[in-house]
Amino acid sequence: MQIRMGLLNKREDWSDERFKSYWRETHSKIASQLPGLLRYQQNHVTDTAQRGISYKRGPEMVDGISQLWFDDAKRKNNAFSQDLGEKLIEDESHFIGYLRIVMAECFEVIKPPAPDKALKRMSFLRRRADVSPEVFAHEWRVVHSGLVKTLPGVLGYRQNLITHRESPKGKVVGYEGLPIDGIVELWFENPETLNAAFASPQGVKTMKHATTFIDEITTFLVDPFVVV
Repeated sequence: MQIRMGLLNKREDWSDERFKSYWRETHSKIASQLPGLLRYQQNHVTDTAQRGISYKRGPEMVDGISQLWFDDAKRKNNAFSQDLGEKLIEDESHFIGYLRIVMAECFEVIKPPAPDKALKRMSFLRRRADVSPEVFAHEWRVVHSGLVKTLPGVLGYRQNLITHRESPKGKVVGYEGLPIDGIVELWFENPETLNAAFASPQGVKTMKHATTFIDEITTFLVDPFVVV
């Protein structure tokens, strides 16, 4: 399965509420019509504090993160090559100031709860300069995933390993053009259980391992909105 994620920054002359309302109520109706679309979720950023962890944060700041799922790359490409893709671009320019796109391999470690049943935190990961993409993928998927599963109170955990980058949308770039290796999705009951999880012995062990292959962790609390 292919997951296409958009990193959205609103237009500077738009308020947060205007941006969120337009994205939910207007833009979603266009994107939801894409042929071959299996799922579509918006994640509206509500908090940019580095909650639960003390870790070097990257420069990335976003107002929202979109997620669109397709069976495969061919279906995804076909969906955006049609007339509706042009309509999407036109509408994006109306309310988005800056948009970047990533494609990712999705790895569900712990099946997440329903969107309205838990707190969701998303994080951008950048690997250490001395760590290759292959080593990063191994440490994250094979070793780190097992440690995160031991965190007390964790309700869901998904890893998205980046395979393709566009910055801005439509301009394919290499790693240096958008240096994000992975996007994490974590679910907890509330901020208190999130903080307690990372303060626990299991949390300390997990974050100690993170230092061996991750340079930056940039976290966001988000309000998920399921469209499809």
